[in-house]
This record gives sequence, C-alpha cells and structure tokens, in this order.
Amino acid sequence: MNQKHKQAGLKAKVQKLGSTLSSMVMPNIGALIAWGVLTALFIPDGYLPNESFATMVGPMLTYLIPILIGYTGGKIIAEERGAVVGAIATMGVIVGTDIPMILGAMIMGPLAGYSMKKFDQLFQHRIKAGFEMLVNNFSAGLIGFGLALLGFVAVGPVVDALTQAMANGVNAIMQAQLIPLANIFIEPAKILFLNNAINHGILTPLGTEQVTTMGRSVLFLLEANPGPGLGVLLAFTLFGKGSAKASAPGAMLIHFFGGIHEIYFPYVMMKPLLFLAVIGGGVSGSFTFQILNAGLRAPASPGSIIAILAMAPMGAHIPVLLGILVATFVSFGIATVILKADATETTTDQLAEKIEKMQKAKAAAKSGQPLNDLAGITQIIFACDAGMGSSAMGASILRKKVQAAGLDLTVKNQAISRLSDEAQTLIVTQEELQERAKQKAPNSTFVAVENFLNSPRYDEIIAQLTNQPLEESPEVTLEETIQVPLADFSNVKEIAFVYDTRQGSATMAQKTFAQLLRQNGLNLPLKKVHLADLKTSPDCLVISNAALSEQLKEKYPDIQHLAFNSLLNTQSFQRVIRQIKAVA
Repeated sequence: MNQKHKQAGLKAKVQKLGSTLSSMVMPNIGALIAWGVLTALFIPDGYLPNESFATMVGPMLTYLIPILIGYTGGKIIAEERGAVVGAIATMGVIVGTDIPMILGAMIMGPLAGYSMKKFDQLFQHRIKAGFEMLVNNFSAGLIGFGLALLGFVAVGPVVDALTQAMANGVNAIMQAQLIPLANIFIEPAKILFLNNAINHGILTPLGTEQVTTMGRSVLFLLEANPGPGLGVLLAFTLFGKGSAKASAPGAMLIHFFGGIHEIYFPYVMMKPLLFLAVIGGGVSGSFTFQILNAGLRAPASPGSIIAILAMAPMGAHIPVLLGILVATFVSFGIATVILKADATETTTDQLAEKIEKMQKAKAAAKSGQPLNDLAGITQIIFACDAGMGSSAMGASILRKKVQAAGLDLTVKNQAISRLSDEAQTLIVTQEELQERAKQKAPNSTFVAVENFLNSPRYDEIIAQLTNQPLEESPEVTLEETIQVPLADFSNVKEIAFVYDTRQGSATMAQKTFAQLLRQNGLNLPLKKVHLADLKTSPDCLVISNAALSEQLKEKYPDIQHLAFNSLLNTQSFQRVIRQIKAVA
C-alpha cells in the first residue's frame, strides 16, 4: 500500500511540474501562432514575401514571447505582482544571450513569482498603515531589478549553454534517425495526462529554437500528430462493441478536426493493449516525418489537422499529411488485431453496463466528499492540466444540464494550477488528476470522472443539487423500477416525456434517452409535453415520474405508460431500450 502511495505521489509531482511548464506556454499559444503565421507569410521564402512585415518576426520571438511566458509564470505563483516581476526578470535573460529565451523565461517567471510571494508572506503584515503602496511598488521593482541582473549574469548564460547542448543532442538524434523512438515514451505519457507538459513544456521551446536555424521543426509534430488516436477510434468504429462503437465516430470528428486528443484516451485505457497501437502509430508517423523532412513553423495547438496544416511551411503539406496517414494506418492495423482477438463473450449491452458500473465505482471511491454533501455549492469548475480541451467540453455538457434543471450556478473550466481554495466550489476532475487538484484546493468539494465527455456522475450531481435523489441499483429489474405494468414495446413508434412542474427533469431525461438511442442505432421520435397538453395514440409510449402515475391513469386509462421513480436514472432507460431493441 505504501508503495502505491509513493508511486501516486511521484506521479502527482511529475504531473505538477509538467503542468507548471505547460501552463506558462498554453495561455500564450496565440502569440506563438501569430509569430508562426508572420513567418509563414512574410519571410523571403514565405507565401507572401514582405520585407517590412518580416521585420516583426525576430523581435516577436526574441522579446514578446519570452516576456509573455515570464509574465504568465510569475502570475501563476503570485498573481499580478508576480507577473510584473516575472516580466522584468525575463528581460535580464533575454538581453544576456543571443538566442530566444523561452526556456529562460520558464525559469525566471516562476522564480520571480516565488520570490514575490515569499516577500509578501514575510513583510505584508508588518507594513505600517499608509505605506502599503510605497512598499508594494518598490519591493516589486527592486526584486525585479535584482532578478534581472541575476538572469543577465548567471541564468541566461547557463540556459544558453543548456539550450545549445539540448539542440546538439536533438540534432544528433535526428542524424542517427532516432527521433521516432521518442514516441515510445510520448504516446503513453499523453494518455497519463502529460501531453501538454511534453508538448508545450519540452518540445515547443526546443522546436522554436530549431525553427530559427532550419525554418521548420519536426518536434512540433511528435505529440500533435492526430494519426495514432485516429487509428484507434477508426478501429472502434468498425470493430468495437456497444457504446464504445457507437460513440467512436463522433469522437473521431472531435479528435481530428477539433484537436481534442483527450477524447481517445478512455478508449485506450479500456483495453491497455491498445497502448501498442498508439505507440506503433506514433513511431511510424514520426519516422515518416523524419525521412520526408516534414516539420512545422510553429506549434499546432490544439492538435487539429486544421492547425497542423496552417502551421506547415509552403510546399511542405504533403510530407505532413503522409506522416499522419501512415500513423493512422499503423495504429488502425494494430488496434484492429487487438479488438478482433478479444476473446470475451460479453454481449454489447453487458459491456456497456459493466463500463458504466466501473466508472461509477471508481468515481465513488475517489470523489472526495460524497455527492449528498453539495449543499451551498455556488460554482462548478472542470479542472484539467491546461484548462482547455476536454475540460471545456465537459463544462459545456454539465452547463447545459444545469440550465435545463433551472439551477443558478456558474460552470466553467480552468487549469489546475489556477484553482483557488474555496469551500463552496465543486471541482470536477479526471481521476488521474484529482490528487493534484486536491493539493491546490483542499477545502473544495471534489468529484472524479473517468471521462469528461461521457460520465454518469453528471446526472448524479444534478440530482443532488435539485434535491431529487438518483437511485442507483444495478441489479434491480425493469419491473421493479416502474410503478405500472410493462408496455407493449412492439408497437412503440414515438416516446413522450410528460411533466407537470418539473420540466427540467423531463428535458434531461429526453436528452439522455436520445443519446442512448443513438448509441444503440435506434431512431425514434422523442417529445416533451406538459400533462395538460398530452395527446395520446396507440403507438406512443409515455414516460413520466412516478408522482404523475395516478393522474395519467385517470385521465388516459388506455395509454402505454412507464412511470419511473426518477427520470435521471440512466440504467433504467438502458433497460427500456434493450426491450425496444428486442422486438425491433
């Protein structure tokens, strides 16, 4: 047990370091993209050569981008005061060297923030009334002054030598044709939520330095390549089972065009042998990039095919596309063999039930405070490594459920490094990242999910916030979850969700049922109607809360009717759909 705790602690520390590095770069990706577009368009061998506009390329890389990163690094640790000192300190390493100081900024920014934070902790409570502004301004200026000198004299030259050594090492690896082997480590690390740390904390600084001498860098493609994930999702689309098969096509679109790579991580985690597929795809793709001299002028973020092609140099799109295509085919081939060789005899519906049950069990074991302790929650934060991508999509999903339930709550997404410790906040994280989030906000309430994009915990959260308990009884039969005799599913052509005062529950039930129908390849019209407006027909199945059962039977004695104890019980809906499929 102690060994497991040590491993978990080490993993959390590695993730925290990677998150700190990536959280300095991620907010400033826009500046890197702007620089990349300037470079692609206006340098002498660009699409639209322009000598005047091209004069911005050098200063932007030398001054603007490192200062922004240093500013952000200071802000993460000591907010605005740390940000200002971080920018001042970064200027020292910029002027003290002749190369772009992105790595230097990633050192000086946090150092400045830490120094400012410690100064405030030691002296803020000792400042006499009326002298606050004087002390605050001079302390920031003097600490920034001292760190700028330190950066100029010591940190800049050291980082310069380190950067040159790493650049020489990368060049040696490229000359030895060994760059593809990096994906043996990159692909598993991505799925352990270190993708942003690797891409923006390591590959982006080295790649940016490479662009200044070679005009492009293959390092920008190593982690951003969507091919390995695309191959896995394609294999699930053709040879998967149950909800995994049904959801894979939509996941492909989000992954390939939206650039949200996190969406394929649960598919790999579901069958750990698929790590071999993404590793094989990554290695083969990077090998293709290398032999065809493919590269990008700036980071592609997110890792969308649109962003990748936008950052490719003129005339270099074909090698990039071929590398992605090779990675996709290799990953698809390996994943197909693994999925077809799966000897389990579990049926599609049983598989879906087991996955959902596993998600609930894991989340319940790791979710911090229990869900019945959500009283007083004023905001919900989806927290992940960078605060973008899958957490933004998860926040969007729950925000719609919150609005449908008529709750007045703020739902937003945020990087773990930017969390603040607030007691009335519910923080939703992926299971792998919860330990880090708890360290940042120990007094908040936590819920852990396996997948931001498809979690049964969202319905539980809504049920608790609306004081409508969600019954969870995996072994209960369909007959035990309803209050009226079973309907004749063979004649069902339409389903109506009926409400009286709880319109939000009916809305969520309709959306949940529609999603389950799509996952099971069924197409039935769904509608939501008020009790007074219901118009019945023999082929219409009416679904309502059990509280409306007597009214419906009295007013419409001949309708086909299912009355559930809770309209938020996904498992009950799954059993209804299985009954419909059985007679379809």
